[in-house]
Amino acid sequence: MKVLIVSDTHRHNENFLKVIKKVGPVDMVVHCGDVEGAEAIITQAAGCPVHMVQGNNDFWSEMPREKEFAIGMYKVWLTHGHNYYVSMNYEMIKEEARNREIDIVMCGHTHKPIIDIDEGVIVINPGSLSYPRQEGRKPSYVIMEIDKEGEPHFTLNYVCE
Repeated sequence: MKVLIVSDTHRHNENFLKVIKKVGPVDMVVHCGDVEGAEAIITQAAGCPVHMVQGNNDFWSEMPREKEFAIGMYKVWLTHGHNYYVSMNYEMIKEEARNREIDIVMCGHTHKPIIDIDEGVIVINPGSLSYPRQEGRKPSYVIMEIDKEGEPHFTLNYVCE
């Protein structure tokens, strides 16, 4: 199974469209929020099941604020992260994930990518495809692949200009 994880596109969908063309086909797309009204464009371009949540800039959105679902045998919690202070650190979101018995947390908000495997909780933040803030400021996304044994593998990728 191949999952494309993105975040913080902020209605600038050019890089998302490039990425989906480059890495496709995928079995699932996960968007960690700040879609800003482009839900239909992303869903149509994905051509597969899409999970999205509201970000702090998704005003008047009818998307859920948080979502739990399964990818393979893993329980996934999708949240933008701003309500868990991810801009400060990931400790609060990890604690909440453990309390919910979550295996993988997917979030955004910081515009800085991380893949953090810690005490049975995996935190994935794909960064931003539109407004990256990490050193080098390259638009980023994560590919999650589940191997034949059911184990997850995560790869941080950058959009090449």
